[in-house]
Amino acid sequence: MDDTIEITLTVNGETVTRRTSPRQHLVDFLRGELGLTGSHVGCEHGVCGACTIRLDGRAVRGCLTLAVQADGARVETIEGLTESSEISDLQRLFVERNAAQCGYCTPGMLLTAAELVAAGQAMPRAAIRDFMSGNYCRCTGYQAIIDAIEHVLEARFGAPAKEEG
Repeated sequence: MDDTIEITLTVNGETVTRRTSPRQHLVDFLRGELGLTGSHVGCEHGVCGACTIRLDGRAVRGCLTLAVQADGARVETIEGLTESSEISDLQRLFVERNAAQCGYCTPGMLLTAAELVAAGQAMPRAAIRDFMSGNYCRCTGYQAIIDAIEHVLEARFGAPAKEEG
């Protein structure tokens, strides 16, 4: 007996139809079935952010989302955001600021940062740190990551209002 379910989703602009187990996580589907290995599996509990992808325009944890939940949805991965050049300035500054040391967390960091940038406004460092707090990095100490995001926000939207207090 076949216990798989057929799903159709749009991944990085391309319509994909595949059969999948009802229990397969979206990040595993993307990696195993479609060869999109940019999103990583870290903690498998939704804590570290390494598996972050976009589902219908919102950053979600691919390890907490089942592939069958993405049936009919639009999925964007780090590969898609790279190909579209949407995050080219973030990627460039991650390299310039040495914010991508081992690189394992970087795709999730970039997808989360892209959501922050899409909010369309500059913000103080404390707000950037707070927004990014759901993504873990063991290598950089976060300073370089926050620097890179802050510079992109300032380049796109100007300096933030001064923090009070």
